[in-house]
Amino acid sequence: MTRILFICHGNICRSPMAEFIFKALVRTYGLDDLFYVESAAVSTEEIGNPIYPPAKRSLTQHGIPFDNNKRARQVTINDYDRFDLLICMDRSNVRLLKQIVGDDPQGKIHLMMSYTGDFTDVADPWYTGDFETTFQDILSASEAFLKCL
Repeated sequence: MTRILFICHGNICRSPMAEFIFKALVRTYGLDDLFYVESAAVSTEEIGNPIYPPAKRSLTQHGIPFDNNKRARQVTINDYDRFDLLICMDRSNVRLLKQIVGDDPQGKIHLMMSYTGDFTDVADPWYTGDFETTFQDILSASEAFLKCL
């Protein structure tokens, strides 16, 4: 089983969207038993908070089920050992993640959009308010990521 942790700044927008979009994709392909998926934050700002309502609306509009009880949590140093892949939404997340877990000797830390061949950041809807662009970024990266696995 491949254990994947999606990571963003607060764990209320992009990383939970990635968690539930990826879970929906693997369910569609009947691959549920091959993956364990969670999401987390590099910051402490939103710990304990639910998924941001506009992110929930975006998932709902696209028919993506999510756990309404999902609460933001921060990455821990133990997550580096617990997960096979730590997938960050942007370069800032990568930098802050490495401050928490240390170096990446096993090559587990990746940028989400890198799976599309584009090393840009996933659009951050916290600042743009554009959850559709974020959804499409995550969907295309998730599809490409799944093909890589």
